Amino acid sequence: MTIVWRRGGRSPRANVYSIMLLRAVVVSSCLLTAAATAQQRPLPDPDLFMRETRKHLETDDERQRGYMYVETRREQKLDKNGRPTSESVKVFESYPGLPGEERWDRVLSEEGRPTPPAELEKIDNARRKHAEDYARKVAKDPDGERVRLERERAKDLEERNETIEDAFRVFALKMIGREAIDGHDTILVSMTPRRDAKTRTRAGGIMKNFSGRVWVSESDYEVVKVEIEAIDTVSIGLGLLARLHKGSQLSFQRRKVNDEAWLPAAAHYSISGRVGLVAVMRRGAVVEFSNYRKFSVDTSTTIALPKKQ
Repeated sequence: MTIVWRRGGRSPRANVYSIMLLRAVVVSSCLLTAAATAQQRPLPDPDLFMRETRKHLETDDERQRGYMYVETRREQKLDKNGRPTSESVKVFESYPGLPGEERWDRVLSEEGRPTPPAELEKIDNARRKHAEDYARKVAKDPDGERVRLERERAKDLEERNETIEDAFRVFALKMIGREAIDGHDTILVSMTPRRDAKTRTRAGGIMKNFSGRVWVSESDYEVVKVEIEAIDTVSIGLGLLARLHKGSQLSFQRRKVNDEAWLPAAAHYSISGRVGLVAVMRRGAVVEFSNYRKFSVDTSTTIALPKKQ
């Protein structure tokens, strides 16, 4: 077959470019239309949405209780302009603690150097002995241990609920819009402190010195991301007189793991402060959580290190 191109007609390449351009315009129009539709979609009723969100508020410690994971911690010293002058990197393997105890961590590597196997074995043996001692203690008075743990849990729950109550007293919440994070629709809410709020906890008093934003999953009512900034210098009780300076920033983000639980993914902070009579300290850090696995007594004690970026 012979194809004859008319004088003045377009070349085959020009036709291909025209088709590609047309497709790009159509795709772009569809994307813009979808984005506009998402923004035009009415936001949820504020009172109902925040009431449901309130039911899902839990601390990260509570969320991570049944999981083992890898924690990568990058800590930096900063200059007065916020630029890092040095950095240290540690990778931890973290396990749920025994009932009533903090989590158990062991260092997998520091500054890129893996912990020697003999050192890890020594740590594991000490941990095993501690667990055996605890089991013997419980066996002597199981009812007494159960009562003690229930009393501690009740106290922790009361303190947590009081802190949550203070958060809703302190912050005026306002829906800003809808944003997608990791494929999940979230509702962006601004947090403006009420300086005259009557609080009942020390944490509530500290909250008055911060403003921020929070992103909440529209479908799950889970807090996905939080960003806060100190709007004034605030004193924090750490056993010594400690002051966190205005402009210090903190944030954290969660991700949905195995389509079942919203767990910590990363935390960031860039702060300036003073402890006692020590000179001003400027610090920054990025903490990443990865390789989550459900924990049970039968779970292997080996977790793979996170892949290098």
